[in-house]
Amino acid sequence: MICDTPEDFVTQIPAMGAIAGLDLGTVTIGVAVSDVMRSVATPLETIKRKKFGLDAAKLLELTTHRLVTGLVLGLPRNMDGSEGPRCQATRAFARNLEKLTPLPITFWDERLSTVAAERALLEADTSRKRRAEVIDHVAAGYILQGMLDRMAHLRNHP
Repeated sequence: MICDTPEDFVTQIPAMGAIAGLDLGTVTIGVAVSDVMRSVATPLETIKRKKFGLDAAKLLELTTHRLVTGLVLGLPRNMDGSEGPRCQATRAFARNLEKLTPLPITFWDERLSTVAAERALLEADTSRKRRAEVIDHVAAGYILQGMLDRMAHLRNHP
Protein backbone atom coordinates (compact mmCIF):
# COMPACT_ATOMS: atom_id res chain seq x y z
CA MET A 1 0.00 0.00 0.00
CA ILE A 2 1.36 3.40 -0.99
CA CYS A 3 0.68 6.16 1.54
CA ASP A 4 0.69 9.73 0.26
CA THR A 5 1.56 11.42 3.54
CA PRO A 6 3.54 10.65 6.71
CA GLU A 7 0.24 10.84 8.61
CA ASP A 8 -1.28 8.09 6.43
CA PHE A 9 1.91 6.01 6.69
CA VAL A 10 1.86 6.12 10.51
CA THR A 11 -1.69 4.77 10.57
CA GLN A 12 -0.66 1.77 8.41
CA ILE A 13 2.37 0.56 10.38
CA PRO A 14 2.50 -1.11 13.79
CA ALA A 15 3.41 1.05 16.80
CA MET A 16 6.91 -0.45 16.96
CA GLY A 17 9.29 -2.07 14.51
CA ALA A 18 12.06 -1.12 12.13
CA ILE A 19 11.49 1.02 9.05
CA ALA A 20 13.73 1.01 5.99
CA GLY A 21 14.73 4.08 4.00
CA LEU A 22 15.74 3.84 0.36
CA ASP A 23 17.73 6.22 -1.81
CA LEU A 24 16.92 5.05 -5.34
CA GLY A 25 19.54 5.88 -7.91
CA THR A 26 19.85 4.71 -11.49
CA VAL A 27 22.90 2.55 -10.64
CA THR A 28 22.46 1.81 -6.93
CA ILE A 29 19.92 1.70 -4.10
CA GLY A 30 21.09 3.01 -0.76
CA VAL A 31 19.45 1.31 2.21
CA ALA A 32 19.15 2.46 5.81
CA VAL A 33 17.18 0.86 8.65
CA SER A 34 15.82 2.29 11.90
CA ASP A 35 15.87 0.75 15.33
CA VAL A 36 12.59 -0.79 16.53
CA MET A 37 11.82 2.32 18.61
CA ARG A 38 12.20 4.41 15.43
CA SER A 39 14.53 7.00 16.85
CA VAL A 40 17.74 6.46 14.86
CA ALA A 41 18.36 5.68 11.19
CA THR A 42 21.45 3.60 10.48
CA PRO A 43 22.95 3.41 6.98
CA LEU A 44 23.09 -0.27 6.08
CA GLU A 45 24.26 -1.05 2.56
CA THR A 46 24.24 -0.10 -1.09
CA ILE A 47 22.68 -2.48 -3.58
CA LYS A 48 24.01 -2.45 -7.13
CA ARG A 49 20.97 -2.27 -9.39
CA LYS A 50 20.48 -4.96 -12.00
CA LYS A 51 16.84 -5.24 -13.02
CA PHE A 52 13.70 -4.62 -11.04
CA GLY A 53 12.95 -8.25 -10.19
CA LEU A 54 16.42 -8.87 -8.78
CA ASP A 55 16.53 -5.50 -7.00
CA ALA A 56 13.12 -6.12 -5.41
CA ALA A 57 14.07 -9.65 -4.33
CA LYS A 58 17.20 -8.34 -2.60
CA LEU A 59 15.22 -5.55 -0.89
CA LEU A 60 12.46 -7.88 0.27
CA GLU A 61 15.01 -10.38 1.59
CA LEU A 62 16.60 -7.57 3.56
CA THR A 63 13.24 -6.33 4.90
CA THR A 64 12.32 -9.83 6.02
CA HIS A 65 15.70 -10.39 7.69
CA ARG A 66 15.52 -7.02 9.50
CA LEU A 67 11.80 -7.35 10.42
CA VAL A 68 10.98 -4.11 8.62
CA THR A 69 7.42 -2.82 9.03
CA GLY A 70 7.40 -0.06 6.38
CA LEU A 71 9.42 1.51 3.55
CA VAL A 72 10.32 5.15 2.97
CA LEU A 73 11.54 6.03 -0.52
CA GLY A 74 13.42 9.24 -1.13
CA LEU A 75 11.51 11.36 -3.64
CA PRO A 76 14.00 13.39 -5.72
CA ARG A 77 12.02 16.57 -6.28
CA ASN A 78 13.51 19.46 -8.21
CA MET A 79 14.73 22.39 -6.13
CA ASP A 80 11.53 24.30 -6.93
CA GLY A 81 9.46 21.42 -5.52
CA SER A 82 8.24 20.14 -8.89
CA GLU A 83 8.52 16.51 -9.93
CA GLY A 84 10.63 15.50 -12.89
CA PRO A 85 11.54 12.19 -14.56
CA ARG A 86 13.43 10.87 -11.50
CA CYS A 87 10.32 11.33 -9.33
CA GLN A 88 8.25 9.50 -11.92
CA ALA A 89 10.78 6.64 -11.91
CA THR A 90 10.68 6.49 -8.09
CA ARG A 91 6.88 6.41 -8.06
CA ALA A 92 6.91 3.65 -10.72
CA PHE A 93 9.38 1.64 -8.62
CA ALA A 94 7.04 2.02 -5.60
CA ARG A 95 4.00 0.90 -7.64
CA ASN A 96 5.88 -2.19 -8.84
CA LEU A 97 7.20 -2.96 -5.36
CA GLU A 98 3.71 -2.55 -3.89
CA LYS A 99 2.61 -5.57 -5.97
CA LEU A 100 5.26 -7.74 -4.27
CA THR A 101 4.93 -6.78 -0.61
CA PRO A 102 2.21 -5.94 1.91
CA LEU A 103 4.54 -3.40 3.58
CA PRO A 104 3.26 0.18 3.60
CA ILE A 105 5.35 2.44 1.34
CA THR A 106 5.67 6.21 1.49
CA PHE A 107 7.88 8.97 0.13
CA TRP A 108 10.11 11.58 1.74
CA ASP A 109 11.41 14.66 -0.02
CA GLU A 110 15.09 13.92 -0.46
CA ARG A 111 16.25 17.30 -1.76
CA LEU A 112 19.82 17.87 -0.59
CA SER A 113 20.09 14.51 1.23
CA THR A 114 23.10 13.53 -0.88
CA VAL A 115 24.65 16.95 -0.29
CA ALA A 116 24.18 16.52 3.47
CA ALA A 117 25.61 13.00 3.33
CA GLU A 118 28.61 14.20 1.33
CA ARG A 119 29.23 17.03 3.80
CA ALA A 120 29.06 14.63 6.78
CA LEU A 121 31.48 12.23 5.12
CA LEU A 122 33.89 15.09 4.31
CA GLU A 123 33.72 16.29 7.92
CA ALA A 124 34.56 12.73 9.01
CA ASP A 125 37.61 12.92 6.71
CA THR A 126 36.39 9.98 4.64
CA SER A 127 38.53 9.20 1.60
CA ARG A 128 37.13 9.88 -1.86
CA LYS A 129 37.06 6.14 -2.64
CA ARG A 130 35.22 5.32 0.59
CA ARG A 131 32.75 8.20 0.07
CA ALA A 132 31.85 6.77 -3.34
CA GLU A 133 31.19 3.38 -1.71
CA VAL A 134 28.96 4.63 1.10
CA ILE A 135 27.31 7.85 -0.15
CA ASP A 136 24.07 6.18 -1.24
CA HIS A 137 23.31 4.39 2.01
CA VAL A 138 24.39 7.41 4.05
CA ALA A 139 21.93 9.49 1.97
CA ALA A 140 19.28 6.82 2.68
CA GLY A 141 20.02 7.36 6.36
CA TYR A 142 19.31 11.10 5.98
CA ILE A 143 16.05 10.33 4.16
CA LEU A 144 14.93 7.86 6.82
CA GLN A 145 15.97 10.12 9.70
CA GLY A 146 13.83 12.90 8.24
CA MET A 147 10.80 10.59 8.29
CA LEU A 148 11.60 9.32 11.79
CA ASP A 149 11.80 12.90 13.08
CA ARG A 150 8.47 13.71 11.41
CA MET A 151 6.89 10.60 12.95
CA ALA A 152 8.18 11.60 16.40
CA HIS A 153 6.64 15.04 15.91
CA LEU A 154 3.31 13.46 14.94
CA ARG A 155 3.40 11.28 18.08
CA ASN A 156 4.12 14.28 20.32
CA HIS A 157 1.62 16.62 18.63
CA PRO A 158 -1.37 14.55 17.48
